[in-house]
Amino acid sequence: MENKKDENLMENLISLCKRRGFIYQGSEIYGGLAGTWDYGPLGVALKKNIENLWWKRFVLDREDMYGMDAAILMNQNVWKASGHVSGFSDPLVECKKCKKRFRADQLEDQKKCPECKGELGEARQFNMMFKTHIGAMEDDSAISYLRPETAGGMFVNFKNILDSFHPRLPFGMAQIGKAFRNEIAPRDFIFRVRELEQMEIEYFVKPDTWKENFENFRKQVWEFTKDVGLTQEKVHELEVADGDRAHYSKRTIDFEFDFPFGRKELYGLAYRTDFDLKSHTEASKVDLSFFDEESKQRFLPHVIEPSFGVGRTLLAVLSDAYTEDVLGDEPRTYLKLSPRVAPVIAAVFPLLKNKPELVAKAREIFGELKKEFGRIIFDDNGNIGKRYRRQDEIGTPFCITVDFETLEKDVGVTVRDRDTGKQERIKISELSSFLKSHI
Repeated sequence: MENKKDENLMENLISLCKRRGFIYQGSEIYGGLAGTWDYGPLGVALKKNIENLWWKRFVLDREDMYGMDAAILMNQNVWKASGHVSGFSDPLVECKKCKKRFRADQLEDQKKCPECKGELGEARQFNMMFKTHIGAMEDDSAISYLRPETAGGMFVNFKNILDSFHPRLPFGMAQIGKAFRNEIAPRDFIFRVRELEQMEIEYFVKPDTWKENFENFRKQVWEFTKDVGLTQEKVHELEVADGDRAHYSKRTIDFEFDFPFGRKELYGLAYRTDFDLKSHTEASKVDLSFFDEESKQRFLPHVIEPSFGVGRTLLAVLSDAYTEDVLGDEPRTYLKLSPRVAPVIAAVFPLLKNKPELVAKAREIFGELKKEFGRIIFDDNGNIGKRYRRQDEIGTPFCITVDFETLEKDVGVTVRDRDTGKQERIKISELSSFLKSHI
């Protein structure tokens, strides 16, 4: 699936992300740290917009979802009960010649080093959790881990939600938070990293209703791909086979996306049965069962888990939006971002920055729109053509220009469309409704 064009696209996208303040290499002035990335101002804004859309769809717009923000560090027994301490691992091989390490399941030839062509050793299982110690002592009792997923924090708080809110089934717990995985070979920009952010739901259901709830979330995942503006033809479902599913899953669908480096997993939807609540009940000796008032029965609910990667969503959005074309006589690069996720909805310009009356009016319009929409910037750096190109590159859907006709004839401002380059006159009093109609 990978070709020269896709490689170039990825290189160009990474370059744009750094140049325009979306994403920087972590610890760059010290030579970087593999698998870590820092989000600049525009990257943070894009990430927050994605997270807000997810939170709105899956939490704010529903009556059956409870938000969570669990601690990153937890008692080590949480991860023993979930199976992570014994089984959260990948196959690692080491080159006998250059000593570099690789994931065996990602190599075409598991006998030959892809770097120096030396001989690879035997594969061994490598646990991907980051281990640390709590407090001053460094004995086994002080061991903790940076969480490898956000799910664990929700399962251990299941009883707290029951006691605090007394929900009826079905109901869910939702969380956006950091997770950490000591990847053997982080790669493909922000696709596979050591520090990531997840948007996850644990949805608790009666055992005999899992299929209908699973199907409902399958449809909701598709709707979310539309929320963030992904091209639907680039999103695919993969029914994960029995032998490839996680040990706790009875059914899993992977939602894959056509990234520049190939079709890869974007989201996951799993039916986890009662594995987690049962495991934590046995390990903690705390009753995590649910009493159903309708049937007068007590049982362990089953779980549907939709899992979304924030970084992977952001990378899919950026790679899907990256566009090169010719506008007028000039080639240009721009991000065709949906107004719903674009870091900046509109940029406000004075036609000339050395004309105080134009600057004052532009500042006035900017101030009013900024109060209402937030994602508005003021730009008077360089000539108008350079401003357009700069805003195109960061994906700003609209550029609003205050010119002399705005002041003299009261005909409004010119609004330029990012995708077509076309301009239209819009009255200042109608700018707010115009932007709302596109968001």
